[in-house]
Amino acid sequence: MDLLLDEVESPLGVMLLAAGGGAVHGLDFADCAPRLRTLLEARYGAVTLRSAADPHGLSGRLRSYWRGDLGALSGVPVEPGGTPFQRRVWAEVQRIPPGATRSYGEVAASLGQPSASRAVGLANGRNPVCLVIPCHRVVGARGDLTGYAGGIERKRWLLAHEGASGEAGERLVRH
Repeated sequence: MDLLLDEVESPLGVMLLAAGGGAVHGLDFADCAPRLRTLLEARYGAVTLRSAADPHGLSGRLRSYWRGDLGALSGVPVEPGGTPFQRRVWAEVQRIPPGATRSYGEVAASLGQPSASRAVGLANGRNPVCLVIPCHRVVGARGDLTGYAGGIERKRWLLAHEGASGEAGERLVRH
């Protein structure tokens, strides 16, 4: 699989955007590059990443998000691969709007599988397209920040950037 790769500066560090066919196949922070490569190779086998500036205009949309246009990533085409269950979880996570959070249990319940919160957590942790599939908006049952591949401080920053509101959002951003 040949993909185009761009490095995009962000307030949280350089991000790596892997794209092809007009869609994002992978998006992660540069310090998580081994994880990104592992996720891509698990889906496609051998992957060649060729440097490209703003592939398909996707890097520009990411830069707009960082500048405060929280809707810039809405509707960005993604090709995350994954199992049917993972794809259902990721599609549901994409429905969480900026400034909102959902618990793993709430995501599981919305899928009609209320006892699957751990499976939702595992799928969320294997998300290869952060921000566009906003896994940072999924939190613990009491609104606690829980695992995030990019680190809890980044998750906290992202929620603050998006203006996470409500009791859970306020608690998340303060702690």
